[in-house]
Parts: sequence; C-alpha cells; structure tokens
Amino acid sequence: MNRNSNRTAGWLALVAVVMVSLSFAAVPFYRWFCQQTGFGGTTLVAEAAPDAPLDRMITVRFDANVEAGMPWHFKPEVTTMQLRIGETGLAFFDAYNPTDRVVAGQASYNVTPDAAGGYFSKIECFCFTEQVLQPGQSIKMPVTFFVDPAIVDNREGNLVNEITLSYTFHEIPLPQTQAALVVTPAAPVN
Repeated sequence: MNRNSNRTAGWLALVAVVMVSLSFAAVPFYRWFCQQTGFGGTTLVAEAAPDAPLDRMITVRFDANVEAGMPWHFKPEVTTMQLRIGETGLAFFDAYNPTDRVVAGQASYNVTPDAAGGYFSKIECFCFTEQVLQPGQSIKMPVTFFVDPAIVDNREGNLVNEITLSYTFHEIPLPQTQAALVVTPAAPVN
C-alpha cells in the first residue's frame, strides 16, 4: 500500500509540475501566436511599406495609457492621423518621468477593431524595446507604420475606416546595466 501511495504521489507531483510549466509557457506562446496571426488586434512587424499606396484614406487614432502604479506621464503628440492605405505613417508619443528615481517601462499595444490587427504593420516602434527614463527626463518616441492594402480584400477589413492604436506602459524592473548605475544614498555616519 505504501509503494502505491508513493507512486501516486509521484505522478501527482509530475502532473503539478507540468501544469505549472504550461501556465508559464502560455503567455509567451499566446503573444507569439497573436504576433504571427494578428489575432486579438495584435499588429504585425514589417520591413517596409508597400510600393504603391491605395487612393482610399483611413483614419488612425492614437491612445496612450499607463498601468496603475506606473508614474510616467504618457501621451500621443497627435490623436488622429489620416493617410492612404499602404502609405507609411510616422507618429510620436511623449513620455515623462516626474519622479526622483530611474523608472523602466515596456509598452504593450493593441489595435481595434480586431479585424484591422492583422493588417496594421509596424516598421519601427518604441514598444519593441524597454524604455528607461532618468528622474525628470522626457523623451519623444516614434512609431512608423502602415495599413496593408490587403485589408480591402478582407470582407470585415474592407469595412474598416478608422483604426485605433492603443499603448499601455507598464513599469518593469530596471535592466541590469541600468540597475548597476543607480546610486543609493550612503547611510549617515554617527
């Protein structure tokens, strides 16, 4: 009986380890899946815009948010932009760290409506890398993008006249190279 109990406990422990491992793997796998397919409004990454934009215009709205507890001020320089489908757009977002400490952040993004996600392609984006702001520092961050002309060939995509690109900045731990540069005040000597 004791041998069977040990075997059962071993199997249960193995199942628990596998389940925990899968739960940690689910987030990066889902992010990868969304980036590859444009599922859930996730945008695609491109090397360059198409050679010939269409005559049809589309409006792109820009939205900026910070996660609760993230001390930065973050906003788009313009809230809307009109461009031709297939034309390269360039927008800037401003971030400011009003604190007295170094703060690192990573932007997550989403595109709505969902039908546009697979056709909204970024060539360059601040969201591809971590951002580190020193106390009182302001930065201007670019995003270069285009709407793929193939959107007009999609039944749902063809109905899209307005796309919203939304960013949310999340505070993250300082990268090791930055964390090493942060000087902590010396303890007072008695």
